[in-house]
Amino acid sequence: MKLCSQPLFAPVLIVCALGGLVQSFSTFQWPNPLLSYADQQLYEGPLEVLAEGCPPRDNSTIPAQWLRIAYHDMSTHNVDDGTGGLDASIQYELDRSQNVGEGMLDSLNDFNGFGIVSPFFGMADVIALGAVLAVAGCGGPFVPFSAGRVDATEAGPPTVPEPQQDLASHTESFRRQGFTPTEMIALVACGHTLGGVRQVDFPLVVTDNSTILQTFDTTPAFDTAVVSEYLQNTTQNPLVVGPNVTTRSDFRIFSSDGNVTMQSLLSPANFNQTCSSLFERMLNTVPSNVNLTDPITEPFDYLVMNNNPSRTVTLLWADRQESFCPSSGCSQQSNGTQNVFFTIIGQMQGVTALRYQFNATINATSSISKFWFEVNENDGSEPIVVDNGGAGFVVEQDSVFVDVARSELVLVESGGEFDEFIKLVVAVRGDGASTSASVTSFSPSLSGNPPFTPTINTTDLQLDASNPPEGGYTFFTMNTTFLVTFLDVTGTSSSGTVTQKNFDMTANNFPFVLIS
Repeated sequence: MKLCSQPLFAPVLIVCALGGLVQSFSTFQWPNPLLSYADQQLYEGPLEVLAEGCPPRDNSTIPAQWLRIAYHDMSTHNVDDGTGGLDASIQYELDRSQNVGEGMLDSLNDFNGFGIVSPFFGMADVIALGAVLAVAGCGGPFVPFSAGRVDATEAGPPTVPEPQQDLASHTESFRRQGFTPTEMIALVACGHTLGGVRQVDFPLVVTDNSTILQTFDTTPAFDTAVVSEYLQNTTQNPLVVGPNVTTRSDFRIFSSDGNVTMQSLLSPANFNQTCSSLFERMLNTVPSNVNLTDPITEPFDYLVMNNNPSRTVTLLWADRQESFCPSSGCSQQSNGTQNVFFTIIGQMQGVTALRYQFNATINATSSISKFWFEVNENDGSEPIVVDNGGAGFVVEQDSVFVDVARSELVLVESGGEFDEFIKLVVAVRGDGASTSASVTSFSPSLSGNPPFTPTINTTDLQLDASNPPEGGYTFFTMNTTFLVTFLDVTGTSSSGTVTQKNFDMTANNFPFVLIS
């Protein structure tokens, strides 16, 4: 009997080369849905397609808009009482004059449109990820990414600094956010290497009605032009040399220490290092009761090694009774590989990779307790064992799971029109008379206006007449749409109730069926 599911049994190993050198293995311990998902979105996620190459939009660039919304969202933080920060409260604050500009709504639509919000990776995490990709997409440095932010359910205080405020007000605003006066200068310079000021949004800053947007420097890239042009008195930054003296906030900030900080930022290496550090702190500014993951600085959910076409990779597993498999474990060699296409983050780190795939048959009675991998370079060296830090990749339960092999992606054709859905099949250990199954589904909001609220529904499943009981399992089914991205699957039998949480619908290739 063949039982395939994820994450109950996820026989996939990714082997990648990083700069051509063998790297030490990560200390990442599986399972960790948040870290795995964050790692996937950073290195293989779809959001980067809108940031790569610093693409233009609205006379500015998409990355400039993404970086701006991240700062504005963070600006609600109050270091004195630990409230506010990057928590997606910006979704409730778009009607404020501080947050004027079509780029704000466009950015939220960007972040929402890919449907990558999950039960544990909210809009605040997506906004932070967007800022990381924005900087890299325009040629800037890598900003280490942490996850685990918690989305706000209401607006924060209106504390975004504004151009007409004096230096003391700006200094106090940045202090409240957790930044010193020197860090304020650098953070403004780092942020204003991208983008500019739209005339329609700030008519007191850009007074020429024929100007749509006045950029902060002469290049769209993430570079030191915003610094060098300011120091050389060639800048056209409207917040430095604009006709309204009252709104020259960048001039007041940049010159507040006699240009000492700006002089230090002339060095591209120092500029990039400083900006990366400050942006990481900015993105990690969250309410004091929120705990973020350790920063992801390399693809830790991957085994990193040299390229080797002679390599063989074997999946091994142990049964639950410790009687079916030999002491070395049941085994299955990889039945194929796929190239991994990394985002701009992986590309800038020089990473290439192969994903090794397996199709294993598991005895339904003896089942599986854990699995691990053996990597043989076939060069005379000892095989490398990948076993989750010695514990193996433990399969905590086999009582209920989504049966990917029996589930189907169904396309129905009638009169030239098509309808499509997923026939989901859930296996529950136990006989039909005493078993039942239900699914709680999570669907991101892919339409409408912010705030974007996901849809969560709970559905009781029906017995699957097309899949009679087999191997001690009873099968249940329901039809669902492609909008559903995550599931919590609950099965009840005479042995009790068990839930498989956070099943990722987007990470599985269901068999395809055409009905006409």
